Amino acid sequence: MKNLRLALIILACASTSASSFAQTDGPNSMAYPDTATVDTTDDYFGRKVADPYRWLEDTESAETAAWIEAQNKVTQSYLQSLPQREPMRKRLEKFWNYERYDLPIKKGDFYLYSHNDGLQDQSILYKAESLDADRQVLIDPMTFSKDGTVALAGTATSDDGKLMAYGLADGGSDWRTWKVRDVATGKDLPDVVEWVKFSGIAWKPDGSGFFYGRYDAPVEGAELTGTNENQKLYFHKLGDLQSKDTLVFARPDQPKWGFSPEVTDDGRYLVIQNWRGTEPQSQVFIKNLRQEGSPVIPLITGFDADFVWAASIGDTHYFVTDHEAPKRRLIAVPAGEENRDAWKEVIAETSDVLESASLFGETFYASYLKDARGRVNRHTIDGSMIDELPLPGVGTVGGFTGRQSAEETFFSFTNYVTPTSIYRVDLKDGSVSLWRQPEVAFDVADYVTEQLFCVSKDGTKIPIIVTRRADTTLDGTNPTMLYGYGGFNISITPGFSPATVGWVDAGGVYAVANLRGGGEYGRQWHEAGMKLKKQNVFDDCIAAAEFLIEKKYTTGSRLSLSGRSNGGLLVGAVTTQRPDLFGACLPQVGVMDMLRYHKFTIGWAWASEFGSSDEEDQIDNLLSYSPLHNIKPGVCYPATLVTTADRDDRVVPGHSFKYAAALQAAQGKTSNCKRPTLIRIETRAGHGAGTPVSKQIEEYADKWAFLLENLK
Repeated sequence: MKNLRLALIILACASTSASSFAQTDGPNSMAYPDTATVDTTDDYFGRKVADPYRWLEDTESAETAAWIEAQNKVTQSYLQSLPQREPMRKRLEKFWNYERYDLPIKKGDFYLYSHNDGLQDQSILYKAESLDADRQVLIDPMTFSKDGTVALAGTATSDDGKLMAYGLADGGSDWRTWKVRDVATGKDLPDVVEWVKFSGIAWKPDGSGFFYGRYDAPVEGAELTGTNENQKLYFHKLGDLQSKDTLVFARPDQPKWGFSPEVTDDGRYLVIQNWRGTEPQSQVFIKNLRQEGSPVIPLITGFDADFVWAASIGDTHYFVTDHEAPKRRLIAVPAGEENRDAWKEVIAETSDVLESASLFGETFYASYLKDARGRVNRHTIDGSMIDELPLPGVGTVGGFTGRQSAEETFFSFTNYVTPTSIYRVDLKDGSVSLWRQPEVAFDVADYVTEQLFCVSKDGTKIPIIVTRRADTTLDGTNPTMLYGYGGFNISITPGFSPATVGWVDAGGVYAVANLRGGGEYGRQWHEAGMKLKKQNVFDDCIAAAEFLIEKKYTTGSRLSLSGRSNGGLLVGAVTTQRPDLFGACLPQVGVMDMLRYHKFTIGWAWASEFGSSDEEDQIDNLLSYSPLHNIKPGVCYPATLVTTADRDDRVVPGHSFKYAAALQAAQGKTSNCKRPTLIRIETRAGHGAGTPVSKQIEEYADKWAFLLENLK
């Protein structure tokens, strides 16, 4: 990537003492660090667009580092002064301090599962000879770094259970370094595989090595900002240096293609799901592993629908797909047969969205979404309905992993007031039993979750799930947080978070709107919030906010808007369109510059979702809502706490840097507007995954205290 360092820029804030950043005219009147501007203008098909904060895209420069330090001083001075901050931190610590487990899986002689006793920065991976036997530590991520910022970011165990490949994420980056551990001894083999991103590990049946996808090593200094293209699929033979790994599949003529490997349970085929950006459309290639030197051949081509591999029996491969089924169905595809007339429908499309299917013996466990809530059906191998799996309540279900020959599988269940519990399914008789259920420091009966529906601008019905204390009075005085995402076919389903409990316990109302652009109602719901229809997402969010006010959950001055990543874009767009509707907002790790997002790391892959400034027919639409480009001096925007992290290589922090600088400049020119505009920049962290528990508690204490202060 081109070096964006601007050597002549000198920040006035770089040598200013912290005392110069004190609050001035009132509790919310801020003196912000000076941010230099540059005379940079781009021409987008005749549209001239200034970019005065372009230099902040160079996140590794000394100038940007000085700006970060100055901004964090102002922000922390403000946050640490809030009377709600320390009580909130203690409240969150209490709610976070509960024992929790991840799904166990049986491989070889051991069950493997993760556990956290409550406040450990990272969960520990254990092995045990039975579900109730004494356990032994297999991998303790907290030994990888003193500050807990190196996280365990994926595991894959060989078929015989003797070896485990495990991925490490350093400081929140999407880059993964994979190592191999002997499960019996707990010792690492010398194997190390680097520069893996957006790929899992698929072991060869004999345990001799594994398949994985990687990119070429980035240019030094551009590890966190350089464009990720030309992913290649390799085979790593145990004992070899990575430099000797065998190239299995690559398409240099298609630099935006990526490859996800799977190996069928019988070891016969390598199944390669071929993706192209984030659009839910894929191709599938296969390789016969029983034929030495066999080529990689196409199975499904055309990029006209999404195909997610579910299982294989011999030469028949099963896929969950939205091909000719917007809410998805399960099909069977014969190997070596590209003629689609040979495809067979196994489980037909229904009125609910089919999310996944797992095969055990001759029974498919099919997971569905109904109004963003989970349910699971069991079907025979030919697709006939057997029954519906009994679930412990209304919420989100996940799991059902394991080999087709397994005698048991596990699933998780959670909702906004129920911590994740783990259940065991006996695959012989289909019975369900509880394995682990956390004990938490509150009474679930004190809280209420309800699903409501509002109507968007064009008449579309939008679900809203609201969680509050049972004794909350609906008189319009409650501090309320509205959370949204609305993009990338991602479904936002009920899930427990101690952070959410901390907010509700403090008297807040927590509302989640299932906006168009997500996957809650299938392909059409997603496509209704993409590209030129992106405004639908913002209209849905505005309708949800107005609904909460109308129903007296809150009022505008006490309503906040929160979202992460694409949801951060949502916050930026909605609050620039309707600043009157909110008292405060939290745009987190957001995509804020819609004209340049595709120039960094994996940003190019989002063009299928947003459109790109390289396409003339998309420019006006992007400019109509791009948060950075719709900030106007003279408007009193909601109190804003922008959050990002210095090692976010998914949505690079330059987005948030530029947005915060522009908002501070505009807010500073607004008379009689005392609402603060701050940016909180976490260090040694990324887009969110793997963040240590201690850092999460500190961050949420800051965010919730900021909201409580500014929603008074």
